[in-house]
Amino acid sequence: MGDDGQYYYNEDANMSYVCPSWAPVLGYAGIVASVVFANLGGAYGTAKAGLGLMAMGVHSPDLIMRNIIPVVMAGVLGIYGLIVAVILNGKFSKPEATGMPTYSQYNGFAHLAAGLCCGLCSLASGISIGIAADAGTRAVGAQSAMDASWKKMGFTGDAGGQVDSSGDALFVGTILIQVFASNLGLYGLIAALIMTQQNTLVLPIRE
Repeated sequence: MGDDGQYYYNEDANMSYVCPSWAPVLGYAGIVASVVFANLGGAYGTAKAGLGLMAMGVHSPDLIMRNIIPVVMAGVLGIYGLIVAVILNGKFSKPEATGMPTYSQYNGFAHLAAGLCCGLCSLASGISIGIAADAGTRAVGAQSAMDASWKKMGFTGDAGGQVDSSGDALFVGTILIQVFASNLGLYGLIAALIMTQQNTLVLPIRE
């Protein structure tokens, strides 16, 4: 380390131990992991939530727009991966004019960890959102259909809470589950943003 706080390597060496030629592979792997895993989570969550939404819409088409919130939450996960990927891409340092690399192992591992953190957390969040939304929307639709059947049979009283609820209790519960499930991806994004700030610049030794 120099007096200015920067790290330097010997320019006469063929390869620097601090900045090996393979270090950028780790950084780009972090970008790939961030985008791919986050979009896998978003795709699964959207597909699974949409499956339950369409199944519910057969009997209760009026509730489709009301219960489309999980699909939106799952789709946001892909944006998390994109944000981290753009930030990581801006952290890369180009080799010197002499061809010596300036991207260190430290940066590579830090950026790989950031990409994996965001991507895998978003994947877990998407799976959670999809499974919970599938069950939740089907339950809301079944509750609404049951309410309609009770009313058709002439029951206008409380009937054990089956007539007037209109699935509101189930709907609120489903939304709360989606909120906490989507927070998993947000936690990964925050941690990844913190790790992207761990950047070390390594320069050739100045004469």
